[in-house]
Amino acid sequence: MGKKVYVVGVGMTKFEKPGSKDWDYPDMAREAGTKALEDAGISYDKIEQVAIGYCYGDSTCGQRAAYELGLTGVPMYNVNNNCSTGSTALFMAKQFVEGGLAECAMALGFEKMERGSLGMKYDDRTMPMDRHFNTMISMREFAPAPAAAQFFGNAGREHMERYGTTAEHFAMIGHKNHKHSVNNPYSQFRDEYSLEDILAAPMVYDPLTKLQCCPTSDGAGAAIVATEEFVRAHGLEANAVEIAGSAMTTDFESSFGDSCIKLVGQDMTRAAAEKVYEQSGFGPEDLDVVELHDCFSANELVTYEGLGLCAEGKGGEFVGSGAATYGGKTVVNPSGGLISKGHPLGATGLAQCAELNWQLRGQADKRQVEGAKVALQHNLGLGGAAVVSIYRKAEF
Repeated sequence: MGKKVYVVGVGMTKFEKPGSKDWDYPDMAREAGTKALEDAGISYDKIEQVAIGYCYGDSTCGQRAAYELGLTGVPMYNVNNNCSTGSTALFMAKQFVEGGLAECAMALGFEKMERGSLGMKYDDRTMPMDRHFNTMISMREFAPAPAAAQFFGNAGREHMERYGTTAEHFAMIGHKNHKHSVNNPYSQFRDEYSLEDILAAPMVYDPLTKLQCCPTSDGAGAAIVATEEFVRAHGLEANAVEIAGSAMTTDFESSFGDSCIKLVGQDMTRAAAEKVYEQSGFGPEDLDVVELHDCFSANELVTYEGLGLCAEGKGGEFVGSGAATYGGKTVVNPSGGLISKGHPLGATGLAQCAELNWQLRGQADKRQVEGAKVALQHNLGLGGAAVVSIYRKAEF
């Protein structure tokens, strides 16, 4: 067993529409990193290692970003794991501390993105998701729509065919997350919509309308993790949140079988969640609040089942019953999720971490989940990786 690891500081920027604000990635990283340091009440020279996540940029953008916080010569690692990049950086920082390589480490993530749906950057080499594309095309005809929407939309279609889930169930997720975002000052979108508005929005790829799809975003997030000894030595007990379990998985053979739901990572999610439940001693029934990877409403629904929040095939019933919002079984995406808050790939996982730490500290203002004690984070990247973590308010 390694050392216990605690989150002692978090910070993030507001997520913005690409190009809408005059800033660059070093500005974003400085803001998020400085907020995390101030939140922890420590100076940058206490940080011994830094994992820095981003997907779009040249090879040492990570160093350039972190140099805004100080020039202390510490090891830095540039991390890219598609949409799970931010939580991958956090997973690495946690391992540095857990394994005794550092007493205090930082995970920093940012993204400066282009407008519109994501596309290929290199056409002179093997596409990293060629197996995923070929598997999808073997099951569903490729359509003139954004590729990511097709991957997750096809998972939604499969769920509808197998379990009788309706387009309205998916729209309920968009409705819920947009409603939650109204109370989040960090969210890119803060407008509330009716269920009818969600269903009537422009269709991106049936059953996914525009208001059920995450936008591209600019922004940054940061988290600082430390040992119990560090927490005690610096008097950080009041805000410390324990990482009770954390696991990362990548694709299994089943990802490339005959299921669009498995193709978008449900088995990765399930395996990571099972590891984390075992590590932490908590189960899905213990979770008060969850931030999960709702890049599209269909993914939130299949993730309910992957995480064990409900039985297989019951995701539609779960959201339809109100179980995933305030007053229900588990509040899912109180921040507004990716659909409303935004999705700057390198920052997303760290923004999830920030939200859950604020929830467990009782600092989430109008978004506060009453009495929140146990929280789960789920961050997914196609191509592929899933990172699942459980947090609980620290007890010393």
